[in-house]
Amino acid sequence: MKGTLRYLTGVAGPSGFGSNSTAEQVTEGISAQIPTRLTAIITGATSGIGAETARVLAKRGVRLVIPARDLKKAAQVKEAILKESPQAEIIPLELDLSSFASIKRFSSAFLALGLPLNILINNAGKFCPNLEFSDDKFEMTFATNYLGHFLLTELLTEKMVETASITGIEGRIINISSVIHGWVKRGRFQFNEVLNPSNYNGTRAYAQSKLANILHAKELTRQFKARNARVTANAIHPGVVKTGIIRDQKSLITDSVFFLATKLLKSISQGASTTCYVALSPQIDGVSGKYFADCNQTSCSSLANDEMEARKLWKQTSALIRRLLCENAM
Repeated sequence: MKGTLRYLTGVAGPSGFGSNSTAEQVTEGISAQIPTRLTAIITGATSGIGAETARVLAKRGVRLVIPARDLKKAAQVKEAILKESPQAEIIPLELDLSSFASIKRFSSAFLALGLPLNILINNAGKFCPNLEFSDDKFEMTFATNYLGHFLLTELLTEKMVETASITGIEGRIINISSVIHGWVKRGRFQFNEVLNPSNYNGTRAYAQSKLANILHAKELTRQFKARNARVTANAIHPGVVKTGIIRDQKSLITDSVFFLATKLLKSISQGASTTCYVALSPQIDGVSGKYFADCNQTSCSSLANDEMEARKLWKQTSALIRRLLCENAM
């Protein structure tokens, strides 16, 4: 109840920010503390929260790499950002997160640029009301929101570790999750069933992918700590924001309920605030494996906080990807 009241009233938490804070507000006071020429990759940056995150990070001097299926949209985002921040450096590269082959091509193209990598924001999200499959024959929501980001992170991890070691600047991975992850109950999260569901429900599939995003950050944290790598991994809930995903789910509820709900939604600028805070704030140096909402650390579900479940999911995902990549190489 306290959390709900804090959200509705916009009362600031320990970080000094709350649900009403915008991405510009949470980064304004730390501009002078942000290291120069950081490089960030932001998936899903051609619209919504991702585009606002890109705009604000560029305004704070961060070099951006924008992966996109539609390079025309990426070029439009680049043009809009440059109008506000003419000195910004923005590099669009083609990427389809639902395709392992595309992710490999993107990673190779990025690494060939010879750039450092300080920040990886796994922001892109998809909600499929009806059952669809990716090119690799996996359920589309899980393939895009989790599997694609898992492989992307795997292929870029060594570059992040290397960058942190050379520069002395902490690398940060941010997985965009959702409060809806808590809808997934223990015992109902079965890997093979998630990949190829026998009884599909779009909301359940979305919730499962968002649970996986948190577990991914948990296991990344364990692995980074084990190798003393100066890279952190956290998951965030941006809030319920007026984006395309909300429109996709509109059919699931009545028009009257939807109208009332939209009055409680965050603006896109407010929705991007937690991402920007976790990406840049010096207040969370060394903080890893945590879950944030409204720019403050908060609790996730017990299942999402289960380190054994996180390790199990990691092993299952790694085995799946290795097998598929080996098959495709033959």
